[in-house]
Amino acid sequence: MGLEEIIPAIALIAVLILVLPSFIHTNSKLNQIIKNLSIWGIIVLFLVILLKII
Repeated sequence: MGLEEIIPAIALIAVLILVLPSFIHTNSKLNQIIKNLSIWGIIVLFLVILLKII
């Protein structure tokens, strides 16, 4: 794994650390968290499939 893969991964982890507390705070109910995570999972899955096709 080269430096061109490590730096973006560190940046994404840093963004996740910054966003995660607010995400957990706004989604205090378990059903709301599961709903939002499933929506984000579908979006990420769609993007991964789209990038594999292109």
